[in-house]
Amino acid sequence: MQYTYPYYRQPFTPNQVESNRRTMEVYGDGKVSVEPNVVTIQLAVVTENQSLQTAQEENAMRMNQVIQALNNEGVPKEVIQTAAYTISPKYEYEDGKQMDRGYQVTNAVQIRVKDISKIGKIIDTAVDQGVNRVSNITFTIDQPQVYYEEALRFALENGGQKAQTIADSLQLQLDPVPVKIIEQTEAPPVAYKTFAASAESFATPIEPGQIEIEASVELQYQY
Repeated sequence: MQYTYPYYRQPFTPNQVESNRRTMEVYGDGKVSVEPNVVTIQLAVVTENQSLQTAQEENAMRMNQVIQALNNEGVPKEVIQTAAYTISPKYEYEDGKQMDRGYQVTNAVQIRVKDISKIGKIIDTAVDQGVNRVSNITFTIDQPQVYYEEALRFALENGGQKAQTIADSLQLQLDPVPVKIIEQTEAPPVAYKTFAASAESFATPIEPGQIEIEASVELQYQY
């Protein structure tokens, strides 16, 4: 006698169900515009003289005047830091011969100011007291991580919207929770402005503009 046994289909295990699903990868971008509230600037005194000692003494006298004037403008000594101090011999060539023209002494300090509205006055005061080189004006913000996290949330929302749009267009049943998230990290943004300084008295306009903080993510969804 021949018996026929019914066929029983083995149920899917979670791993098998997972492997039978397809995936979709999208990228999300987020951006936050912030007004900077911190500015750093480099101020330098450059002196030249045939005598190295004289060039150094003149440079030290002028830089001391600059620092004292900055203190009087409300810039504390704690935010004034020496950025560079260099001594360079100067040469010229006449009829193919090298001529000694003395020395150049450069003393540069970097200051960090949280009240951006004062930076124009600070520059004018420093130039009036002997600074003859202004450079590396950099605008940043306090606690940039707070704004980056906001941009990161926007990036996640942007990526999710893209994935849902694709799913709706193709009539796919999308799992709204991504199975993979990769953060695309970048260096924190800063804004730079540079210009040449003169010894003339003038009102220096400083416009910090805005800093754009961006975040990007790669998202993988299942459907």
